[in-house]
Amino acid sequence: MARTAGSGIRPTIRMVAAEAGVSTATVSYVMSGRRGEGGPGVSDTTVERVRAAAERLGYRPNQAARAIRTGRTNTVILSLTMLSDPWSLSVIEAVQKAAAPLGITPLILGDADWVKVLQSHDADAVFVDAVREGQRGALADLAARGSTLVVFDEELEAAGFDVIRSVAGPGCTLAVEHLLAGHRKVGCLVPSREGRPPAGQRYEAYTSALAAAGIGVNEHYVGAFDGTTAGAYAATMRLLSRDDRPTALYATTDYAAVSAVNAAQRLGLTVGRDVDIIGVGNAIEGERMSPSLSTVGPVDFFERVARLLLKRAVDGGSTPAAPPAVLDFPWQLFVRESAPHRTAANRLY
Repeated sequence: MARTAGSGIRPTIRMVAAEAGVSTATVSYVMSGRRGEGGPGVSDTTVERVRAAAERLGYRPNQAARAIRTGRTNTVILSLTMLSDPWSLSVIEAVQKAAAPLGITPLILGDADWVKVLQSHDADAVFVDAVREGQRGALADLAARGSTLVVFDEELEAAGFDVIRSVAGPGCTLAVEHLLAGHRKVGCLVPSREGRPPAGQRYEAYTSALAAAGIGVNEHYVGAFDGTTAGAYAATMRLLSRDDRPTALYATTDYAAVSAVNAAQRLGLTVGRDVDIIGVGNAIEGERMSPSLSTVGPVDFFERVARLLLKRAVDGGSTPAAPPAVLDFPWQLFVRESAPHRTAANRLY
């Protein structure tokens, strides 16, 4: 009779072997994550029988013992600054999809203070989406200790860790120019600290593109917000409730663009007809939403980052198959329903 996890007895590999009618070596092989379906000397039927027995008994492999034996934890850490951002959710989705067949579990760190965590927690590979000025020295220290890091940054060079470089400036200019082809009244949603004027290359792309088109910046069309989705929503409500409202909005992130779409619809405006909205980042959610979000961003970014991170995890950390490198991602414009192509002939004034 199968014993269950609720019986108070902790299931062992021997109990699973007896339940499935196989050897402990077969159970160890199946539960190790070294194979998918089928494999040398182990039939698919046997695999399913072992997994079913383990499930009935509530058996889970001892991850600590496995880590000591193999030198691997079968985990990767994703340090993501803003978990509600569609960009972050796209990273999580891509990594989860790539990790599942490998038996690797992604652990999500929703804290920008990743240094403290990585100094005390091991993982087969780590993705860091933002590096503050005071954290740069920690990267070299962690890499020297054997941590396998994949870092998203526009300026860092590969120095014992991989760098994902995706320079946003030129792509942001494409976004604003796309709107200027059909609009003269283009607003901007940009995060900004309270009391400070908007800044950064994504905002500079907006002001520079306006200047090149012979249009001055209208401060009433700049919706500075606190960096949250709620803040972007409130800023959009203010902009689009004006009597002389902008007819297009350039959002410096996709999450702000999604909030802008929701706010416009709340005001009874048809996005893509009454107001055009474009984002930055090419997050997966943008393509799936209705109306689909026009945006700028790199091509196949999330899938390629996931493949690199999981390859580093499987390759063994400090002795990867290839040396750390910089992986560049050029940007392009993705025209969708929220900001269709317009020309001077059908321009909204």
